[in-house]
Amino acid sequence: MMCGVLVSSLQNFIKKNGIYNAKQLKNKSNTWIKKSSNVLSSRTAMELRGIPCINLETTQTKRKSCVVSRSFGKRIEKFQELKEAIANYCLNASEKIRSESLVAKAITVFVRTSPFHKNYDYYSNSKTIDFPIATNNSIETVKAAVAILDDIFRNGYRYQKAGVMLTGLRNDDGKKNLFSSEKDEKINTLMRSIDNTNYRYGRSTLSLASAGVQRKWNMRRQYSSKIDTANFYSLPKIKAI
Repeated sequence: MMCGVLVSSLQNFIKKNGIYNAKQLKNKSNTWIKKSSNVLSSRTAMELRGIPCINLETTQTKRKSCVVSRSFGKRIEKFQELKEAIANYCLNASEKIRSESLVAKAITVFVRTSPFHKNYDYYSNSKTIDFPIATNNSIETVKAAVAILDDIFRNGYRYQKAGVMLTGLRNDDGKKNLFSSEKDEKINTLMRSIDNTNYRYGRSTLSLASAGVQRKWNMRRQYSSKIDTANFYSLPKIKAI
């Protein structure tokens, strides 16, 4: 709202003083602008003269959470299919936070049926658990997520959507703790190898068995855009005339 008021004030100032283009505002005296208008008008004129007034952010703000959720291509009734979906979402979320050198303190899993199907009962539930040690290990996140799903899953419902959320994200300083072992370093090496392979050959080239293979629950994509900038063969072709 405040931004809209400032923009409106600048517009009124420009019209009132017969300024019809950027060059005219640029050539106005900065002293005159300050006396006749406000700081916004003065900064705008200075920017037009090539004098930066707003510093660019040079540091990237780290995310506080990471959510991966999807609506299913078909309704899911079986625990195994829902487990595969949740495992896939965990793998994606873990890969994302590893790429940003982050670790998660907690994980949340949520499931729900469609609220618009009047012929079926509605069900929605979620649960959060803390990791003993903050982690970005896909094996640990999948293990925790499946344990949560086992607790909140209910038979007799047709699930329409599910997701996972990693929270309490912080920088992975790589420091060892009291519970660190040689096994942890081997798992970290394995995660890096999986990430590098999937980056080179495509997501899910290497995965966990719990994530399934056929994935009949995947989103329907027949109505999505056919242009995929991540696929070289889907890019538009330009022909010389």
